[in-house]
Amino acid sequence: MDMRILIAEDEKSLSRALVKILEKNHYSADAVHNGEDALLYLESNNYDVVVMDIMMPVMDGITALKKLRADGCSVPVLLLTAKYEVDDKVRGLDSGANYYLTKPFDTKELLAAIRAITRTQHEIESKLTFGNITLDRSTFELFSPTGSFRLANKEFQMMEMFMANPHNVLSAERFMEKIWGFDNEAEINVVWVYISYLRKKLTALGADIYIKVSRNIGYSLEEIT
Repeated sequence: MDMRILIAEDEKSLSRALVKILEKNHYSADAVHNGEDALLYLESNNYDVVVMDIMMPVMDGITALKKLRADGCSVPVLLLTAKYEVDDKVRGLDSGANYYLTKPFDTKELLAAIRAITRTQHEIESKLTFGNITLDRSTFELFSPTGSFRLANKEFQMMEMFMANPHNVLSAERFMEKIWGFDNEAEINVVWVYISYLRKKLTALGADIYIKVSRNIGYSLEEIT
């Protein structure tokens, strides 16, 4: 999955709820509260989806969306609104939105919408295999012929990055940007903490692969020779 989502929603309680829902479902999420901040975050970070409310202060969602598309950014955008008028839906879709949800919406509907608008970009195998280790993207399980572990959110995202890029050196900064995100207070040594968790799980599974440390460069997934 390895997907990062930006939420632009001025209702703070709903924004917090959306972050929790997405993180529970193994996405990474950042939240802003107006369209102007959304554009700033999108300039500085790579996001796979934007969930954006229409009615926001400073800059509304439609204006932000138009500016985004005018700049050539094709990131999928899911618009949220409390309004029921057909004209608002038409205006949003004509401005470049990929999907539209009217508040209140069901959690399952939101997750299905995100899957729908990212499907063409993320038509991927549900399982990644390297050596005798397999990561199941649908169940978040890491397993070998001898056992399995269900990975927590950040463990899963980190292992997915490794499994999708075997032999490639990934820097701590890359993990921080993709998993912990912009404007996060976590220290960079948290990456090493999660590397340690994954190494212990690989050892427990009798893996014939390991996470190699390249000093001052980063980490890579390699076969044990």
